Amino acid sequence: MSTTSTEEQVEQVVIESLVSFGAERSEIDREATFEALDVDSLDLAELAQIVEERFGVELRGSDVANVKTVGDAVTLIADRVS
Repeated sequence: MSTTSTEEQVEQVVIESLVSFGAERSEIDREATFEALDVDSLDLAELAQIVEERFGVELRGSDVANVKTVGDAVTLIADRVS
């Protein structure tokens, strides 16, 4: 599996998850911060669970602590998947 398709798949899952948490799809891009999207630590914990179910990748609190933007999350997850 190429990194690009993996990253695109991860990005799609992250975006779908953020929308389900109440973020506006039109405001979500790779530069968007979770704070600006009104995504809190509970949402990020839920996102970590979704990622684990979909991709078999476990994210710990220490991993997520440094993630500030949607792009950070996508990159972190895609790196773990590949």
